[in-house]
Amino acid sequence: MRGGVLLAVFAALAFGLVTPLVAWAGHDVGPLTTAALLYSGAAAAALLLRIVIRGHEGPLRRRDAPRLVAIALAGGAVAPTLLAWGLQHAGATAGSLLLNLEAVFTVLLAHLFYREHIGRRVMVAVAAMVLGGAVLGLGSTLGGHVELLGALAVAGATLGWALDNTLTRPLADRDPFDVILVKGLIGATVTAAVALLRGEPLPHAVPALVLVACGATGYGASLYLYLLAQRRIGAARTGSVFALAPFIGAATAWAAGDRHADAGAFLAAALFAVGICLHLTERHRHRHVHAAVEHDHIHRHDDEHHTHIHDPPFVREHSHPHTHDHVEHEHEHASDAHHRHEH
Repeated sequence: MRGGVLLAVFAALAFGLVTPLVAWAGHDVGPLTTAALLYSGAAAAALLLRIVIRGHEGPLRRRDAPRLVAIALAGGAVAPTLLAWGLQHAGATAGSLLLNLEAVFTVLLAHLFYREHIGRRVMVAVAAMVLGGAVLGLGSTLGGHVELLGALAVAGATLGWALDNTLTRPLADRDPFDVILVKGLIGATVTAAVALLRGEPLPHAVPALVLVACGATGYGASLYLYLLAQRRIGAARTGSVFALAPFIGAATAWAAGDRHADAGAFLAAALFAVGICLHLTERHRHRHVHAAVEHDHIHRHDDEHHTHIHDPPFVREHSHPHTHDHVEHEHEHASDAHHRHEH
């Protein structure tokens, strides 16, 4: 649990810090071109990380192809394009705070698709964060029609990434570098092709390099950490912890000189903070049953769930097809690969 939460926090840091930079570097760059550069950086980061970090992960399979295409279109093409356009019109501070809605949509979709547990504390947290988004939306209506459209575009981006998070959950046990690489290549190719068809101008060298670097950090390295967190604590809880990213982005934008935040933005930030605290302090423990199953994913032998024997013994993380016997026990848990039971 703690390891998964920490991984999600570092993923949030990597993503949140680059959001204001994306708003700055993409100011005079078309939204589709911005998305293409971001996910080109993500694909490059996946290749580099594969060289630096060598693991024994479960490979992608042919049956994963439709899911990967859907993930790439939702999270690698549509969402970053909407974010790039929305940040240009809603402002970096308000736009960063609106990214908190990704946690709300992820929790709701994870419950709808996978029946991940939503307790009373999480329900109150989701309500507080939805109210925070409504406050920001109301403030945007006072700023004019274009600013409201910008806020709606950012909200649409969060829905796209929440769908991405939900569809990615079954791939959390695959090699994360493969997932990032395929997603980055498809997302960059689609958005670059559409940008050329629409006649978006080519960006200058400095903004282009900044956006590629932002993609490598905030979309490549961040996604790698996010996938590792998701396999440990599930889609809903990872999305909840990742909601720290918008606060990091908003604080960075404020420090960089974006002073568009008003009293409504501070009220929304307070509501989002309440929601995140409720998510992070949630505890889930009950007696549950593990059915006998055979699957393949990375694991180690000190987690009380992988008790099979290796000859000779193997103590590090590794991946291979293995079998779990039927067992019934009680402990604190999240919706990881071994705790996706009904409630």
